[in-house]
Amino acid sequence: MTSFFEEETTLFVDLILPVPVPSLFTYRVPRELSGLVKVGARVIVQFGKKRVITAVIAKIHSTPPPQYQAKYIMELLDEQPIVTNHQLELFKWVAEYYLCNIGEVLNVALPAGLKITSQSRIQLNPEFEYEDLLTDQEAIVIEEIKKHQTLSYEEVERLLQKSNITSIIKSLVGKRAVILYEEVKERYKPKVVKKIRLTSAYVSNAALSALAGSLEKNQKQQDILLKYLSFIPVYNNPDLNQKGLDKSIFGGDDSISASSLNTLIKKGIFEQFEIFISRFEEIPAGSTTAITLTETQTEAVAQIQEHFKHKEVVLLHGITGSGKTEVYIDLIRQVLESGSQVLFLLPEIALTTQIVVRLKKVFGDVMGIYHSKFSDNERVEVWKGILDGKFQFVVGVRSAIFLPFDNLGLIIVDEEHESSYKQHDPAPRYNARDVAVIMSYMHNGKTLLGSATPSLESYYHATSGRYGLVEMKQRFGNAALPTFELIDIKKEKKQKKMKNEFSSVLIEHLQHNLKHKEQTILFQNRRGYSPYMQCEECNWISECANCDVSLTYHMKVRELRCHYCGHKEEVPRTCPNCGSPKVRTIGFGTEKIEDEINLMFPEARVQRMDMDTTRAKNAYQQIIQDFEVGGIDILVGTQMVSKGLDFDNVSIVGIFDADRMINFPEFRATERAFQMLTQVSGRAGRRADKPGKVLIQTANPGQKLLERVVLNDYIGMYESEIGEREKYNYPPFSRLIKVTVKHIDEATANRAAKVLAEKLAGNLGLSRVLGPQPPLVERVRNLFLFDILIKLEREKINFKAAKSFIQEKVIDILTDKTLKSIQVVIDVDCL
Repeated sequence: MTSFFEEETTLFVDLILPVPVPSLFTYRVPRELSGLVKVGARVIVQFGKKRVITAVIAKIHSTPPPQYQAKYIMELLDEQPIVTNHQLELFKWVAEYYLCNIGEVLNVALPAGLKITSQSRIQLNPEFEYEDLLTDQEAIVIEEIKKHQTLSYEEVERLLQKSNITSIIKSLVGKRAVILYEEVKERYKPKVVKKIRLTSAYVSNAALSALAGSLEKNQKQQDILLKYLSFIPVYNNPDLNQKGLDKSIFGGDDSISASSLNTLIKKGIFEQFEIFISRFEEIPAGSTTAITLTETQTEAVAQIQEHFKHKEVVLLHGITGSGKTEVYIDLIRQVLESGSQVLFLLPEIALTTQIVVRLKKVFGDVMGIYHSKFSDNERVEVWKGILDGKFQFVVGVRSAIFLPFDNLGLIIVDEEHESSYKQHDPAPRYNARDVAVIMSYMHNGKTLLGSATPSLESYYHATSGRYGLVEMKQRFGNAALPTFELIDIKKEKKQKKMKNEFSSVLIEHLQHNLKHKEQTILFQNRRGYSPYMQCEECNWISECANCDVSLTYHMKVRELRCHYCGHKEEVPRTCPNCGSPKVRTIGFGTEKIEDEINLMFPEARVQRMDMDTTRAKNAYQQIIQDFEVGGIDILVGTQMVSKGLDFDNVSIVGIFDADRMINFPEFRATERAFQMLTQVSGRAGRRADKPGKVLIQTANPGQKLLERVVLNDYIGMYESEIGEREKYNYPPFSRLIKVTVKHIDEATANRAAKVLAEKLAGNLGLSRVLGPQPPLVERVRNLFLFDILIKLEREKINFKAAKSFIQEKVIDILTDKTLKSIQVVIDVDCL
């Protein structure tokens, strides 16, 4: 029986579990770990009957849970916290603001390498005695287990040379011959290098001479010694021996015998040891470069610093090519010199390639890089590098907002207008730009938002005095903004000058650029070869089996793909509906443009940059490097080519399908079209001696928005749009929350959405609750969708209370027994 004193001193911990549950879970701390547990450390716990997961300690106390018997922690993974108090505070804020569970935040924040995995293994049941009951294959498995004590499923598959061993394992369990258990393993593995060195007894010159003499009769062993000394001249400096030599150096030489090396190790002449090394290329000390600011950039830095005395957030509005990066670098340097940390956020991995090279040259190894193309192990090394103080400055995409900083002095959000900062699935559906502002506030730091085309919300906050505003209106080095030509494709088609998707004007400029060895960027914000395939006889269109969208044709792999759920199909030879062979591709994407250029200009070196060509880890970097050194004449791409890239030799930018962006049925369409067109146009003419030109193909050259793009009239676009936003109560004058109801049955989804909308409107009012209505894509992954849009005025309503009410009504729908299997997604500040 446990004494009163023992009960009083029993410790409990409240844990954040990386699962979508609304509350923390309390677990009991084993007595042997009671003095070791710390808030922010990881533990392994059993969740449910079979599941083993990694959790993070949020609180330590001595109060047992009243509703359930607390389970024991299985294992403590960290001696020191791996999640900081600042992070725990941020996780809580994100969960509350974006109406999700804190476990969902942890799941996104914690890199996969810091989560444990469990692997099923098989061991012999010590009570099993009836081996005569086993089949031949079962007997083979049992004999192998006896040799190795345990086996994994994969090891059994290799042993029996079978891909499906479920029935055999099931039979062994049924005969009580084996026991199945879960082996828990850490995913993160530090990079280890095996090295060898001479043992201390052979380091002196006299000992080396004697050793060389003793090995004269064994040529292979003597060769190993001589090779080692050629790399590590111990006879000149005995201290060099300590660092040793990579064992792999002896592996590539046919004359070197591995067995001879092992013999020397066994004799005690050499010793083998291991060292942990970084997975990132290190920059030698003293190799970093300094930058010199222009007068305009110096003035911008001074204005930003002045604003920071009174404002938490400053917006830097600098036109494309104005030299914002140099301003960022100077501010980063000053903050690092003060002893604080810096986070530099970029919206996409593509943008990190060029800017990381520039920043590395300035800041060297104090800088870490964090994005999804890195391996699990690489991301863990950045995480731990911040905790250890190795990385004081990190460049990353939106997930970097969750890294374990403890002293952030500055967060820079470059291209702050970008929708890529918003996460849509899974929860938390956060906007990294907005979270950055809160995070800086928690650290008593500052936030700098930068863009050539700021979001309307940010510019509104800056002009109304909430943010500081600094503007850079001239291009760096006196380079001129590009000139524009609007090409009327309706007119070109009438005159039969179009060649597929290319106007005669664009073809002429491509020929000119190729002749003069200048580079071209072609922008089409749609990947794939064609948006869909259609039958000329019966008008059949290739559609996804799971979603209400057409399948996109990808020519290189000869398949039809859904860009929503990933469904793939072979290209039909004849129409599946009527059997006609007249099945044609309709429309065009980046792949088709690339194909047509190759046909028109076979001598041109063409490269495509979109999601399909950049899946590999270093694909972005390779394409950009090739383009930078002149290995590519024409770069075709989606929005990846529209921002952040700085190439001196680009004189022409061609834009396809501008009308589709402008006329997209969404309240931000005008703003986003202006941003996209301006950003991609800014890639041209970055040098003062090489003016750029932008060719926009459009069916309506007289559109007001195109006129503003040509004039670089951001203010005109802003004033027009902000008036419309105020009139119809859209952001920044309101906050938007989208609630999406999903179900496999359309009628059930519609009914649930109507019930929810009525419940919401009953308290919030009909004017604030719009819908429900189906979105543009009405069915995704076999689920029918209905959207409810809630508009909440910034000044007239308690936002926190309204969100709490919305969450309460969503729970009502989810627990309604007449509406089974309903799914509801809440997206706060939806874009």
